[in-house]
Amino acid sequence: MSLYRNKSILIIGGTGTIGQHLLKELLQHSPKVIRIFSRDEHKQFELHQDYLAHDNIRYLIGDVRDERRLSRAMEDIDYVFHLAAMKHVPACEYNPFEAVQTNVLGTQNVIQAAVQNKVKRVLFTSTDKAISPTNTYGATKLTAERLISAAEYQKGPNKTIFSSVRFGNVMGSRGSVIPLFKKQILNDKRITLTNANMLRYMMTPNQAIQLILKANSIALGGEVFVLKMPIIKMQDLVEVIIEEMKDKCFINEEILIDTIGLRPGEKRYEELMTEDEYRISIETKEMYILPPPFGGKGRKYKGQLEIDHCSVMDKPRIEDVITKRQLRDWICNENLLY
Repeated sequence: MSLYRNKSILIIGGTGTIGQHLLKELLQHSPKVIRIFSRDEHKQFELHQDYLAHDNIRYLIGDVRDERRLSRAMEDIDYVFHLAAMKHVPACEYNPFEAVQTNVLGTQNVIQAAVQNKVKRVLFTSTDKAISPTNTYGATKLTAERLISAAEYQKGPNKTIFSSVRFGNVMGSRGSVIPLFKKQILNDKRITLTNANMLRYMMTPNQAIQLILKANSIALGGEVFVLKMPIIKMQDLVEVIIEEMKDKCFINEEILIDTIGLRPGEKRYEELMTEDEYRISIETKEMYILPPPFGGKGRKYKGQLEIDHCSVMDKPRIEDVITKRQLRDWICNENLLY
């Protein structure tokens, strides 16, 4: 039986790309109700129009900065998925305290509301940019991760299970490069590329959702689940998108590529874990599990691999990059350009 059958679920940031994919998946598990919590009124209207046939979805306008509103939204809720964040690196660099209020203080508000309402599970979505952060976005997400882990041993007698999932770029998500490149090709016949040799961890929305649900189902409390993701070279991504767009949209003009360099706070390579995290991690087929700093020793998880992590975790390597054929298949199969 599904973990979510006849249960009440709150998706914070539910109008975003991941939130919408999560909603679609969870509806297949026959939940009692799903509450969509976000501050984007227009996105909520659009989502409501798409799901008029479903009478078990509720739409709540609110902001994670408002603890009282969050607490009301969590009344009688079993499971919370915290997806809301300020995530654009340049915007967070230019407005750092705004990022703190949403990503850090907002996450603490989620924790407080969950404890007050005796929610069963809270899962927080983090990012690979939280590793050795060089920008405000990564630093605030790392702090939020630590708050979620700390909540596990600061919750007192409350039985809420808090955990985090750390992953990279989700293909086709709002503000990601695929929609941007598509728009640039159609409007300007040129693409702006930060660095052709940049390597990024990427996954499709469906891959992200399945691993989020897997992590939530096996969490014991305080863990950070680091999802295993394919590595993509930005030059390959640009070439595939240009080729597909020219073919499908009958574009005959040459598409120019402008290399603009790294943006403020941006890395050439991302990382999944630090060396120290890798040494203490527990590995399964789909993910690494970082136990909480207190009380996490000796835990066993379903599907755990007996591997001794005695070597250093490398940064993304060019030999680990997926092929252009695989990349093209993912983009086309997920309809990320249409």
